[in-house]
Amino acid sequence: MGEKTIVQNRRARHDYHILEHFETGIALQGTEVKSIRAGQITLKDSYAEVDGGELFLIGVHIAPYEQGNIYNHDPERRRKLLMHKREIVRIGHTIAEKGFTLVPLRVYFKDGRAKVELGLCRGKQTIDKRQTLRKREQDRDVDRALKDLKRKK
Repeated sequence: MGEKTIVQNRRARHDYHILEHFETGIALQGTEVKSIRAGQITLKDSYAEVDGGELFLIGVHIAPYEQGNIYNHDPERRRKLLMHKREIVRIGHTIAEKGFTLVPLRVYFKDGRAKVELGLCRGKQTIDKRQTLRKREQDRDVDRALKDLKRKK
């Protein structure tokens, strides 16, 4: 079946240095799955934290399902992430010691199951953001120049 990306957190790639990627499952209620399939999810200002040996996703907004009834879900609730205990403990130690944060980078379906890609991140300074933008512009200019050369041939 493969992967189908539902939403990406492009802002995270701008604001953070991403050092490591993790794939986690996510515990969802029935109407949340339908809302995610419809693309009604926002990762803005969201993060993950280790609490009591478990991993939780906080700040993710999943809109209520339009055809749902009284059993619709709470859009802003904390959602449990599914990961091996060893990995959770290792991540918890890393976050506590070195001041990193866990940021969701994208939500996708893999073989029919909802997955969240988390990034172990360190915040960028303003000068780092400027350097990233400058590098991106330079890469675009190079790509344009190469494209123009190919056209002229």
